Amino acid sequence: MDRFSFLGGVHSTFIDDLYQRYLKSPDNIEPSWRAFFQGYDFAREEYGDEAAAGIAYNHDEIVAEIRKEFQVLALIDGYRTRGHLFTATNPVRSRREYEPKLNIENFGLQQSDLNLPFQAAKEIGFKESKTLAEIIQRLEEVYCRSIGIEYMYLGDPERIRWIQSQLHVNNNHPDYTADEKKLIVRKLNEAVAFENFINRKFVGQKRFSIEGAESLIPALEFGIRRAANLGVEEFVMGMAHRGRLNVLSNIFGKTQRDIFSEFEGKEFEDEEFDGDVKYHLGYTTTKELDSGKIIKLNLSPNPSHLEAVDAVVTGIARAKINTAHGKEKDKVMPILIHGDAAVAAQGIVYEVLQMETLDGYHTGGTVHIVINNQVGFTTNYLDARSSIYCTDIAKTVQAPVLHVNGDDVEAVIHATLFAMEYRQRYNRDIFIDLLCYRKYGHNEGDEPRFTQPLLYKEISKHPNPMEIYSKKLEDNGVIDKAFLKSLENDFKEVLEMRFDESKKIEKNTITQFMADEWDGFRTAEPKDFSQSLDSSFDIDKLKSIARTITTLPEGKKFFVKIKKLMEDRWKMVDERNSLDWGMAELLAYGSLIVDGYNVRISGEDTERGTFSHRHAVIKVEDSEEEHILLNNIPGREGRFAIYNSLLSEYGVMGFDYGYAMSSPETLVVWEAQFGDFFNGAQIIVDQFLSAAEDKWKVQNGLVLYLPHGYEGQGAEHSSARLERWLQQCAQYNMQVVNITTPANFYHMIRRQMLRDFRKPLVVMTPKSLLRHPKVQSPLEDLATGRFRELLDDPRIEDRSKVKKLFFLSGKLYYDIDKVRDEKLVEDRAFIRLEQLYPLASEQINDLIASYPNADEIYWAQEEPMNMGASWYVQINFPVKVNKVFATPASASTAAGSSKLAALKHNNLIQEIFNT
Repeated sequence: MDRFSFLGGVHSTFIDDLYQRYLKSPDNIEPSWRAFFQGYDFAREEYGDEAAAGIAYNHDEIVAEIRKEFQVLALIDGYRTRGHLFTATNPVRSRREYEPKLNIENFGLQQSDLNLPFQAAKEIGFKESKTLAEIIQRLEEVYCRSIGIEYMYLGDPERIRWIQSQLHVNNNHPDYTADEKKLIVRKLNEAVAFENFINRKFVGQKRFSIEGAESLIPALEFGIRRAANLGVEEFVMGMAHRGRLNVLSNIFGKTQRDIFSEFEGKEFEDEEFDGDVKYHLGYTTTKELDSGKIIKLNLSPNPSHLEAVDAVVTGIARAKINTAHGKEKDKVMPILIHGDAAVAAQGIVYEVLQMETLDGYHTGGTVHIVINNQVGFTTNYLDARSSIYCTDIAKTVQAPVLHVNGDDVEAVIHATLFAMEYRQRYNRDIFIDLLCYRKYGHNEGDEPRFTQPLLYKEISKHPNPMEIYSKKLEDNGVIDKAFLKSLENDFKEVLEMRFDESKKIEKNTITQFMADEWDGFRTAEPKDFSQSLDSSFDIDKLKSIARTITTLPEGKKFFVKIKKLMEDRWKMVDERNSLDWGMAELLAYGSLIVDGYNVRISGEDTERGTFSHRHAVIKVEDSEEEHILLNNIPGREGRFAIYNSLLSEYGVMGFDYGYAMSSPETLVVWEAQFGDFFNGAQIIVDQFLSAAEDKWKVQNGLVLYLPHGYEGQGAEHSSARLERWLQQCAQYNMQVVNITTPANFYHMIRRQMLRDFRKPLVVMTPKSLLRHPKVQSPLEDLATGRFRELLDDPRIEDRSKVKKLFFLSGKLYYDIDKVRDEKLVEDRAFIRLEQLYPLASEQINDLIASYPNADEIYWAQEEPMNMGASWYVQINFPVKVNKVFATPASASTAAGSSKLAALKHNNLIQEIFNT
C-alpha cells in the first residue's frame, strides 16, 4: 500500500481556504503551514511591480504550485523518517527490501519535475530555491549514505531542529584534516596489530577480538576528546567481551605487558583472591589529552551476563556526579557499549532506559554504542528479534539512533562526535548502531561456518577497516607506504617488548577499580566479625534529631494521620521512652548525616514504606509539596535522599549497587517491596553483590532491605529466601541479618558506615513486627552500645535451670514469647541469632557456656524445613545442633490458606514446647 497516496489528493479548496486564513491571521495557522506560506509570499515578491500592477494569477495554477511544493516537503519528510531504511550502512550483508521506497512517484511527483525549482529546498539547508534533482541529491547524501539516522519521532521540536541543522552541515559527511586522518589510521593500526599479535602469541585462546569492528577504537578516541572539550571530566564505561581487551589497551592505556601476562593464566599475588577471566576485569586510569586536559576513565568490571553492567555503570555515574562533581551532570559521561543480540533481547536495557529522566536515577544522558556483529553467538539476527533494528528500544525514550557503516571509519567517528554533542547539549540518551561483523565465531575457537556459511564466506574475503582506510588515504595522497610501514613496525616493536616483559612477571596483580574513591578503606579480616564496634551516639543529639524529624513545617496543611503520626513519634521519645522500628530507623539516618555521611535509599514505594511505617517524605495535603524532615536537622554535614523507584528490581538494584561501588561514604539502601522480589534482580546478586570482591577486588557497602516473615498471607511475599543468601555466603563476602529489636537495627545501620571497610548487608526486615507492642527500644539503647550479633533470653533468671537452648531468628521469637506470657518454662532458653553470617562463633560458644546445665542445642525457624537457615546452621554452627524445628518441607514458601498457615505455625510452637 502506498503510504503517501493521500498527498496526491490534496484538495485545492482546502489549500486555498488555508491560505486565505493565513492572509487574515498568520498567528492562527499551524507553524509549519505558516512557514510555508511565508516562503511562498517571498517567492511571489520576485515578480516585483508587475504583480502590484494587478496581474491576475490563475487560481488553479497557484494551487497546483502550492500542492507541488507540499509534495516536495512530503518527499523531504519521507527521507527524514524512512531514509535510514535505504542506506549503504551494511558492510557484509545485502539490505532487506522495504516498501514503499522513496521514489518520487510515491509522493505525487514526476520525472518532469526534476528540473523545476522549489522553495522547499530551504527546508534542508539551501539558501535559495533548488531543482528537485538537487534536493534529492542532498537528501541522498544526508540520509542514505554511510549514516542513517532515526530522529523524527522525538517529541521536542527544538531537538529535531538542532539535529537537522547538524545534518545539513557538509551534507552529514565528515571533513577531517590530514593530521586527524593520520591519527585515525594510527588508532586503526593499533586495533588491528594488537589482535594479530595476540592471535599469533596465544593461539586458540579466547580474546573476543574486535576484528570487524576496529573503527570503534578511533571513534572512542575522537569521541572522548570531543566530549572533554565540551566539559566532560570523567567517563564511566561498560561493555561486554567483544573488543574489551583492545579498548583497555588502546583507549585506557592498560599496559600490554599486564594483558599478555593475564593470558598466561598465572596465579595472583593475593592467595585469598580467586580473580576472574581477563575480559571481565575493570580498570580506572587518567589520560592527558593533546590539549593538556586530564580526564578520568573508568571501565566497570562485568560478568558474562552482558547487559547487567548497564545499571551498574549508570549508578556509578550518578554517584560521581553527586559526590565528586558538584552535581554537575555535564562533567560525567556514561558510555555503554552493547552487543546487537543483547541490546535487543535483554530486559535490563529497557529498565535502565526508563531511568533516563527519573529524579532518583538520571545521569544527564548515556551514549550507547552497539557493536552490531549481526549475529549473536550462533543465532542469525533474523532469529534474534522481531523489530527492524536491534536499537528499536531507543524509541521508547525518544533517543535518536545513528546507524553507521563500520567500514567507513570517518563516518563512524562523525556519528560519535554528533552523539557527544547531542548528549552534552540535551543531557539525553543517544544510540549509535555500528554495523560491522566479527571475523571469527563467538570466540576464537569457534567455527562460525557451521551456522553462518554464506556470511562467513563473504567475511573471509572482506578487507578490514584498516586496509580500506589506508588505501583511501594513499589514493588521496595523505599518506604513503613508507608512513604505513613505519606505523606498523613501531607498534609491533612495542608489543614485542611488552610481551618480553610479561614473561618476567611471576604472579599477576589486579589494578583496583576506582582506587581513589576507596582511599582510606582497607580489606576486612576475619577478626573484624567477632564482635561489632561501638556505634554509640550522644543521647542529647538524638533527642534533638527526634524533635526535628517530628516537627512539621508551619503554615502547611498536612493529612490528619500524618499530624498524629508525628505527635506520637515525639511522645515515643519525650514521654514513653519507647521507640518503634520506624522511629529508630529514622534516628539512625539522622545520626549518620549529622556525622557527615550521606544516605541514599531507593525502591518501590520506599518513601512511605510498603507497610506505611517510614514516612521519610511527607506531603502537603492540598498541593503534594514534599518535605523531608531529616534534611531539616541543624548542623548536619551529610545529605539524605530517598526515592520511589520505577517498578524494577534488576535495574534499580544494579543502579544502587553501582552507586555504592562509587561512593563508600554513602549509606546506599535498596528496599524490596516484599522480600521475595529480590529474585527479579538475581543476576545482580549472583554476579556482583555476592562475588565481586572475590572476582575483582571490589568492595561494596550496598544494604538490601527484604521484608520477611510468615504472617499467613500466602506463598508470595512471605519469604526473602534466607536459604539462598546463606548458600552464597563464604569468605566473609557479605552479612546476613534477621533483627528483632529497633535498637539493634539502629546499631546495624550505624555499624555499616562507621567501619573502615565495606561489605554488602542483607537484612530480613520485618512486617508485623513494625508495630508489635513488644518490639520497642528505649532511647538509651540507641545512644549507647553496639550491634549485637546474638541476643540472650531476657526472661531467664536462673541459668542453672536451663536444660535446652533454642537458637532462632526473626519473628518466631515473639510468637514463642507470647506463649511464655501465660506460662514461663524455666528449663529452656530462646536465643536470637541476629546475624546469621558471618556467625559470631566465639560469642555463641561463650553464651552456651554460660548455661552450665544446658546439654541440648536446637535450631528453630518459621520457614519450612527445606528453607530458611536449617541446613546452614547444621553445617556451620560452632557446636552440634541436636535437632531442627521447622514446618514440613514445602515446594512453595508458604501455605495459601491463612488457617492452614496458622495451624502449621502453632503446631511448630507446640512441638518446641513439648520437646
